Order: sequence, then structure tokens, then C-alpha cells
Amino acid sequence: MPWLLAKKLEMTRIVKEYKFIPVTLLQIPELKVVAKKTTDKEGYCSLSVWILQKWKEWIKKDWKSTLNLSEFEVIKEFIVDWNNVENYNIWDTLSIDILEWIDSVTVEWFSKWKWFAWAMKRWNFSWGPAGHWSKFHRALGSIWNRKPRRTHKWKKMHWHMWNEKVTIKNVNIEVINKELNVVWVRWWIPWWRNSLVKLILN
Repeated sequence: MPWLLAKKLEMTRIVKEYKFIPVTLLQIPELKVVAKKTTDKEGYCSLSVWILQKWKEWIKKDWKSTLNLSEFEVIKEFIVDWNNVENYNIWDTLSIDILEWIDSVTVEWFSKWKWFAWAMKRWNFSWGPAGHWSKFHRALGSIWNRKPRRTHKWKKMHWHMWNEKVTIKNVNIEVINKELNVVWVRWWIPWWRNSLVKLILN
């Protein structure tokens, strides 16, 4: 399998060769193949993976009683090669044993959402006049569009902060715990706790 899905637990450190090494704990959840697509029928090859997770504890109790949301399912679809589609059947289980003979992986997912960012925060623009009646303290200013009368592409303007695809290559695997299905990878993984990340096998 060229990839796996993991859930970030927390960060800690280990001692290796008399040095402290920061590591991130990634747990491999229960993964099952629920669907696969081929180029003959759908026009592309992909595998859909089913993930079972427990519902978050902060949801109100009356919601749980009415909707019965004790646990929910997550289905992720990934485009793969034709050889990987043929090697797996529906309801096959993906385990942590795939990482046993691998030294490093590539971590890929979307960065943490940080809401809306104005131009000064996002592009490091300078302050406007500081007078009391200037009304131009943190404004964007002119975008230099006279002709044509539309906004050009790639202008430095206000936009969403982060929420972009991030790829970290050559992340070393330090420890593999098969009893807890936890992988200890070196350095930091920039996502919040209990978030899903994609592990691409090198």
C-alpha cells in the first residue's frame, strides 16, 4: 500500500545516542477498504478507506441521546496506481505491519485553519497614518487597477489564513508499537491533536 492514514496524538521526546530527539505520536486507526474504482468503469483508479472513530466528548449529552452519535464513520478516497488496486479487495484491513520495513515516510495534509487574515497580518504591510481622523490605520490601500476595471490575479489582499496543503518529506520513523498501533516519527507534525494525516510510504 503506498499510503496510510494516521491520527496525531501528541508530541514528546526520546533519548537516542545521548541526545533528546523530539517525536510525534501517530496512531494508525482501523482501516478497511470499502470500495475501489478502475479505469475500465470510472476512468481512474482509486481506493476508498473506511475509518471508525469515536464521537468527540464535548458534544452535548442531549444531542447524543436524540441522534445516537456514539461513533461515526469517515471515508477517504485516494487515487492510486493500477497495481495497487488489483492487490487489494473490498473489506481488506490495512495494518501497521506495512511500516515494519520502512525507514521514512512523507506526511501530507491540510494545515491548521486560522480564520481570516487582513493584509497587514498576511503580507506584512506597513501601518497607515496614525492620526486620529485618518481612518487608514490597517487598511489595504490602492491595488493599482485602473484598466481593465477588474481585480488582477495574485494581488496581495485579505484572505483566509493557512488551510493549505502541506507536505513534509523524509520523516524518519523512530519507534513502532504494534500493541497500541502507534508510530513515533521524528520532529513535529503541524496539525492539531486527534486530526487525520496522510502517510505516504517512501
